[in-house]
Amino acid sequence: MTMLPRRRLLLLAALAGAAPSHALPPRTLQFPRDFGSHPALRTEWWYVTGHARAQDAREFGFQVTFFRSRVDATQAMRSAFAAKQLIFAHAAVTDLAGRALHHDQRIARAGAGVAQASEHDTDVRLRDWSLVRAEGAYAARIAAEGFALDLRFAPTQAVLLQGDAGLSRKGPDPAQASYYYSEPQLATTGRITLQGRPFEVRGTAWLDHEWSEALMHPEAVGWDWIGMNLDDGGALTAFRLRRRDGSALWAGGSLRVRDGEPPRSFGPGEVRFEPLRHWASPRTQARYPVQWRVHTPAGSFAVQALLDDQELDSRGSTGAVYWEGLSELRDAQARRVGRGYLEMTGYAGALRL
Repeated sequence: MTMLPRRRLLLLAALAGAAPSHALPPRTLQFPRDFGSHPALRTEWWYVTGHARAQDAREFGFQVTFFRSRVDATQAMRSAFAAKQLIFAHAAVTDLAGRALHHDQRIARAGAGVAQASEHDTDVRLRDWSLVRAEGAYAARIAAEGFALDLRFAPTQAVLLQGDAGLSRKGPDPAQASYYYSEPQLATTGRITLQGRPFEVRGTAWLDHEWSEALMHPEAVGWDWIGMNLDDGGALTAFRLRRRDGSALWAGGSLRVRDGEPPRSFGPGEVRFEPLRHWASPRTQARYPVQWRVHTPAGSFAVQALLDDQELDSRGSTGAVYWEGLSELRDAQARRVGRGYLEMTGYAGALRL
């Protein structure tokens, strides 16, 4: 894993400094344009997570994430070498049979043929890592330390607009919001290579694309989020922004049912996360709830990590330590009803975007 000196990380944080924020206006998302990058806003990410099975029944979770960050301090500079946009990338594979998480990270400034995020469609690249949308499907190619991904994700459903027609509130202040859509139930095919051994795989993935000017309230230290592909073809999202004492500052989510009814958006008072079991990281001593009861208008569900140790240390790129892992969703009778990813930030230290 490529690590950055602490001095460089502090410099990047200073360059990205906080400019005054404003509320995002409601707007109609336009595709394919909004599949692409939005460099006028400060923070953006394309997040693909999923589950895949090899021909020998070996099971994997995977994550591919590209981040774009606008550097406010350099926007007025005329130099072609000014770092006006930074591109970060994270990739991970959860090997359930091996009970291990493999992950890697990258960082570069946009330009000079090293990194880019197209404004026209999803086409994000960082050296030999890429996530590209072409002919209606996505392709991810990652050559990482100890593993590689060559996966294709084909949509099976329409884009799911989160929040109010794609404008998703993340706090009590209207400025704390993002434009946000998901693509659940992506049919996944391709190859996962682990320690030099290739596995041809098939599975299901979930893509989130989100961009914002100011996402987090000053009291928020992190968030808890689930994106679950339901076994019946539906999709469940739930999240909460969390204060330092563990209380919820804001919450939301959505449910899409398979039969084509309009998706239901959840309000901040309709979602509650209840931790049931914790795991302590031997590396950071952070305590993560790896089993939850999540209460939503669609019902109460148990969320169970399929591997406790799915902590990612990204201090060499975005500067954060977080937990992101393959998990199952179970109903009140303990029957599995879905599978997807649980993400938890702010447990090893307050998250700052």
